[in-house]
Amino acid sequence: MKKYIILLLMIILRLDATAVPCSNQSSGRFGETTPDAGPDGNLDYFIVLVMVIITLYVLIATIKCFVKPGEKHDEHIKRMILNDMQP
Repeated sequence: MKKYIILLLMIILRLDATAVPCSNQSSGRFGETTPDAGPDGNLDYFIVLVMVIITLYVLIATIKCFVKPGEKHDEHIKRMILNDMQP
């Protein structure tokens, strides 16, 4: 197990060393954090906003399903697996 952890750390460190450094020619609001040019217009910000909203919705729905699942029937597939019942 120890050698797998060391191998994983070596891969991560190697990938970090080969990353593209940011240049001073970057523009826009995200110029200091990205190596490429920033968003070109309002459409780019809108697309990012829509993706963030979708991601947050999926995250909240997933957490809700984990915290309070709605299956209460005895014949639900979850109960069959947990209780080793035959369908």
